[in-house]
Amino acid sequence: MLLTASPFWHDRLRASAIHLGLSLVIAVVAALLVFGIWYPYPYREISGGRDLFVLVVSVDVILGPLITLAVFNRSKPWTELRRDLVIVVLIQLAALAYGLWTVSVARPVHMVFEFDRFRVVHAIDVPLELLDKTPSGVDALPLTGPTLLAVRPFRDDQEKMDATMAALQGVSLSARPDLWQSYTDASTRVLQAAQPVAILKTRYRDRAAEMDKLVASAGGNPASVVFLPLIGRTASWTVFLDPATARVLATMPLDAF
Repeated sequence: MLLTASPFWHDRLRASAIHLGLSLVIAVVAALLVFGIWYPYPYREISGGRDLFVLVVSVDVILGPLITLAVFNRSKPWTELRRDLVIVVLIQLAALAYGLWTVSVARPVHMVFEFDRFRVVHAIDVPLELLDKTPSGVDALPLTGPTLLAVRPFRDDQEKMDATMAALQGVSLSARPDLWQSYTDASTRVLQAAQPVAILKTRYRDRAAEMDKLVASAGGNPASVVFLPLIGRTASWTVFLDPATARVLATMPLDAF
């Protein structure tokens, strides 16, 4: 009994292991896409990209090899076995495509200065009906990683009221293409809103050295750098800025509110 069962399971385990190896290769390629382009650091943490990707890919990587383990049987006619394996692969690819689509629509597309803070905007946050009002030269939903933008000043009280009412209904100011403007054009307002890093160091004395090291490694002056809060999907971070140009130097997982 054992002698006849052993080759049976050996073939199944071998086929499943090969399938697992190929699945891991595909998962690595998908990871390069997701973390290299859609969710570069720090967005993989700020926007929860790492957890979402791991959930989606883990299920997919496990799913295919397990089905192969269940259906692989050399005693089947070759046409039937090939059909079964093709179906398994198609199911797995469909699950992976759906998972990557889910990760894609949740991807960060912009980090936007919003009066006194930064906010990360995700593709799913941007109202489709406002896409035609995107300023010239701005890609509303870039596929090559988040860009830096700013919310422009309101033109009048009516626009301010309309935008505020929309914000109360869940559409943040930063997610509205009709309110976007170049970050460079807003640099003066950014620096007016930013605060000296000394304030943050007073609140987080135990992390002052960590802040200095981070800013220095980015080419900034730890003594004169300024900061603003950053609102992400899962947490609040801090953005360190050059006090002369408003250039973003670094980000840190630190609640600056």
